[in-house]
Amino acid sequence: MIPSRRALLTGASASLIAAPLMAEDRNALPLALNGAWRQGGYAFGRTAPRALIFVDGEALTTASAAGLFVIGFDRDAGPTTQIEARSGDRSARRTLDIASYAFPSTSVNGLPPSTVEPSDPALLARIQQEIALKTEGFASRIDSDDFKDGFVWPLESYRVSSAWGAQRVLNGTPARPHYGIDLAAPQGSVIRAPADGRIAFVRPDMHFEGGLTLIDHGQGLISCYLHQSRLDVALGQRVRRGDPLGRVGMTGRATGPHLCWRMKWRGRNLDPSLMIGARVPESLA
Repeated sequence: MIPSRRALLTGASASLIAAPLMAEDRNALPLALNGAWRQGGYAFGRTAPRALIFVDGEALTTASAAGLFVIGFDRDAGPTTQIEARSGDRSARRTLDIASYAFPSTSVNGLPPSTVEPSDPALLARIQQEIALKTEGFASRIDSDDFKDGFVWPLESYRVSSAWGAQRVLNGTPARPHYGIDLAAPQGSVIRAPADGRIAFVRPDMHFEGGLTLIDHGQGLISCYLHQSRLDVALGQRVRRGDPLGRVGMTGRATGPHLCWRMKWRGRNLDPSLMIGARVPESLA
């Protein structure tokens, strides 16, 4: 059964799908923003084509040829974020209030010890090699705005078995937060691309993630698909929404068949479920 958006965006977070903010000064650079302004959320923006986008004073991305851009707010984002667009001698600046979120705590038991507290030198060396490979995948920066039409769920039928951002306790040992949303589904269920993009990484045998695929949706927005039993795409391949990526499995650190769906924007961990049905601002008017 597919959970309703109400179930996933309960309480305060549901009210944080923000209405567009428009530029008030007619002499300023046009700038419109909408999104989910909460920890783990995002902002979609529309401004002048190829405008330089600053986040809290740091130049982090460039608007597309259509003037579209995306910004992500990490799980532990602070209470405000300042977004500025610059083009030539014109600029526009907005300060967004970022709502905090009460993340749950979850326990997972029965995991192989080597996936919780690895100690074998050869395994530790392998893990470091895989970190380097993933870092290269996450560094992908295609010049596109494939995020512009928002996202759909990557599975047709599933059950949310672990919420995004939960504080994890693995085999009784406190671990870092869970930066994915776990979608339990039958072994072999087809995983489909939830939005257009390009395959930035694909590998079948990662120690923690098992079968892993990364999709670059443009401007550093990368979605991730873990624990796959089969991979049906190749590095550099262009995918469209609905294209098959692979099959649900329980490879890597997993106790049952499921898809762990993750998302990053330039190193910041985002909740991909907040992107479901999202759209960029339609206009600057």
